[in-house]
Amino acid sequence: MPLTSEQHHINYLRIEQAIKYLEANFMSQPDLDEVAEKVHLSPFHFQRIFTEWAGISPKRFLQYLTVDYLKDKLLASKNILEAAESAGLSSQSRVFDLFTTLEAVTPHEYKLHGSGIQIEYGFHPTPFGICLIGVTERGICWMSFLLSDEDQRTSLEEMKAYWHNSVFHQNQQLTQEFINQIFLQANTTKKLHVFVKGTNFQVKVWEALLRIPSGHITTYKDIAQLIEKPKAMQAVGSAVGSNHIAYLIPCHRVIRKDGILGEYRWASARKKSMIGWEMAKGESRF
Repeated sequence: MPLTSEQHHINYLRIEQAIKYLEANFMSQPDLDEVAEKVHLSPFHFQRIFTEWAGISPKRFLQYLTVDYLKDKLLASKNILEAAESAGLSSQSRVFDLFTTLEAVTPHEYKLHGSGIQIEYGFHPTPFGICLIGVTERGICWMSFLLSDEDQRTSLEEMKAYWHNSVFHQNQQLTQEFINQIFLQANTTKKLHVFVKGTNFQVKVWEALLRIPSGHITTYKDIAQLIEKPKAMQAVGSAVGSNHIAYLIPCHRVIRKDGILGEYRWASARKKSMIGWEMAKGESRF
């Protein structure tokens, strides 16, 4: 029986703690018994919940996050992106179907900062911790993950500041349907739609991020080339960091060209867990 979102969340908190421990002690390369002890679990229990969460063993998962593996993955992913671009992403011959489509606010709406937009929101457990999701009739307009020391009010205020002229209403039942579709693969034939507010440049970067398939990664340089702005890597990095729809607009799939994963708006440990989790899911399909 598949795990529920709540079970995924509980397991994730332990797994994030383990990843943080491995981050802090990477020079000594602690074994799994030591990591299990630090998260207050037996090695058997830790191995079991990790495998339930990721679908693979902790040892295999950590191999995905090594610099050498990520460098090789960057090359493979670049080839896929180039093939998709040459095939024409808007054509019937495109290499992969976009799971998520994007619509941006109009210039007039951008000036109004969300005036007249109604946003239904909810807090939900996910495989990567508690998230806040906001939904409008035009699509998902917000997704963020709570940091370990952050309460729901802080996250909600951040969303309200971003869409500060909008009307907000908590609707857990509605937003749960979107969470199920995103993380539990419910209604997999139905595409998700995101509704964003940003500059023309930011929107171009976010559209480029949607071209990165799950289980693959890319670099800021490759994104800059993809949007035909090869010298704008710093601006690309800023646009990636300002993404307000976590996971769905996959800014976590952008890493440094040297294979270092780098920082993440919602914690570097979460970025590592997302990348490894997606690679594991891709492996399990073959």
